[in-house]
Amino acid sequence: MSYHEKLEKILMKAQKPARYIGGELNSVVKDKDEVDIRFGFCFPDLYEVGMSHLGMKILYSLMNEREDIWCERIFSPDRDMEKLMRENGILLYGLESLEPVKDFDMIGFTLQYELSFTTILNMLDLAGLPVESKDRPGLAPIVVAGGPCACNPEPIADFIDLFILGEGEEVNLELIDLYKRAKRENLSKEEFLRQASQIPGIYVPSLYDVSYRDDGTIERLTPLHGAPEKVGKRIIKEIDQVYYPENFVVPFIDVVHDRAMVEVLRGCIRGCRFCQAGFIYRPFREKQAGTINKNAEDLCRTTGYDEISLSSLSTSDLSSLEDLMDQLLSWTDKEKVNLSLPSLRVDNFSESLLEKVTSVRKSGLTFAPEAGTQRLRDVINKNVTEQEIMNTCRMAFEGGYTSVKLYFMLGLPTETDADIKGIIETAQKVIHLYSTLENKPKGKGVKITVSVSSFVPKPFTPFQFEPQDTMEMLREKQKYMVSCNNSRKITLNWHEVKVSFLEGVLARGDRRLGKVIRAAWEKGCVLDGWDEHYQFDAWMKAFEEQDVDPAFYANRRREFDEVLPWDHLDFGVSKAFLIRENKKAHEEVTTPHCRQKCSGCGANKLLGGECFA
Repeated sequence: MSYHEKLEKILMKAQKPARYIGGELNSVVKDKDEVDIRFGFCFPDLYEVGMSHLGMKILYSLMNEREDIWCERIFSPDRDMEKLMRENGILLYGLESLEPVKDFDMIGFTLQYELSFTTILNMLDLAGLPVESKDRPGLAPIVVAGGPCACNPEPIADFIDLFILGEGEEVNLELIDLYKRAKRENLSKEEFLRQASQIPGIYVPSLYDVSYRDDGTIERLTPLHGAPEKVGKRIIKEIDQVYYPENFVVPFIDVVHDRAMVEVLRGCIRGCRFCQAGFIYRPFREKQAGTINKNAEDLCRTTGYDEISLSSLSTSDLSSLEDLMDQLLSWTDKEKVNLSLPSLRVDNFSESLLEKVTSVRKSGLTFAPEAGTQRLRDVINKNVTEQEIMNTCRMAFEGGYTSVKLYFMLGLPTETDADIKGIIETAQKVIHLYSTLENKPKGKGVKITVSVSSFVPKPFTPFQFEPQDTMEMLREKQKYMVSCNNSRKITLNWHEVKVSFLEGVLARGDRRLGKVIRAAWEKGCVLDGWDEHYQFDAWMKAFEEQDVDPAFYANRRREFDEVLPWDHLDFGVSKAFLIRENKKAHEEVTTPHCRQKCSGCGANKLLGGECFA
């Protein structure tokens, strides 16, 4: 029985077989004999999540525009399909060719979430490949990884041959060109990796030796074979000229974000001290309104989508946003295309912007005060006042909205009971505001949804030095928060602390976690980001068996002079700046955003400029 026949036989036994068949509108099929490089783009999660990811869409189209490269998509099967594949000897395959991934030249994983690490091991194993880099001696396939979690790749350094730091549009193609030459010249894997380490933005973990002190902290990290002492991330300087696809693959089934997504800017001017993305994506760069409008029109024309989402860390910081909305509304109104503006801030949300959003679609609005009191908002440098929150809600209610979603965090540094109570008090003030307004939707009650996540300290943030609250502390805080709420108009949601704890361990981990990740995977831990698959007890058993204390990584304060597992990687923002910001947090002092004053973070050097401070 052929590979395709075996696959056909099991598909109808799987839930959502359309996840596994390929053939969607705009997917790219090439003749494998006509290309030099076969690249498998692996998303270590289910199809519905991966098909919603903008970075994958961009790199898939970018690589496939080159005649010598065929990039295929690979997602993690769900547990039912995995069982069928293993029982029937079907290896992990690319959706475009339905052929085994192990025969490709390069396999690339995107690291979006720490809890996907065991899924990477599972996908390598399902592909018929050894999970550890040292056990894959040949030049093919090279296993690479990039994405936000690559800013601390150390926990999975044993499994990945090389990491791509920063933005991938240019560096991916440079790496593929080097690989083509290595293939032609019959280079060994070791020689290829040494040459790859000289490409700016490429980090090869096997070329670095780590030594530890008696207290468990890192003593030093030593580069080998001419590898650079510090590896800097790559960025695209001219963001308005950056490649953007004219079409997306259109899935057969509903996915998490089933719409056209247009990137409007990169980076963030704000400097919220908890936010990793706000620092690792610096410096701030905007696209022009005309470019964004053309991207949106192209995508709606080629995909048939009737909704456009403007994608960024803070869409309302786009300086040409009002102009862009005018350009978009000139055709989206007629075409009945909805506009979605996630990532709006309460401190620059204008009535005219509200009118433009409302003219297309009136759904709930989402804002993120993050903390319940002004004191704590100053600690985290949110730079949003209660008055601004109320003014924005008033504007929304008078514009016809009746539901508002508010995001907060529990467990932030210096948090007190007053800050926790303040979360509920803020929501109650919004309800009270609605009740006092004359110009509001008639006959409708207000609905406030309060979503509360647990704070996880992340690398390359001012809070990278902070201890994470223990699970017991977070549970007590959640109980107290619930006890403060006596309103039926407030829907309260909060995160499971067991998930946040593991995220905290993996986020700031070092190479010694590799053996724990492998042990957890061997115990059946896969798709850990999904509640129905997450096996907390199996993880804790893996830590215990490997004699690794998870609290050492999650719940311990780092001294400013400690060597951190990611200190040899340079994401543009200096450690000295992060230390300054941490000290200001404990003094409850805010830092103005980049448009008001340069705070000397260091990211300007990536654009060839000077740091002003």
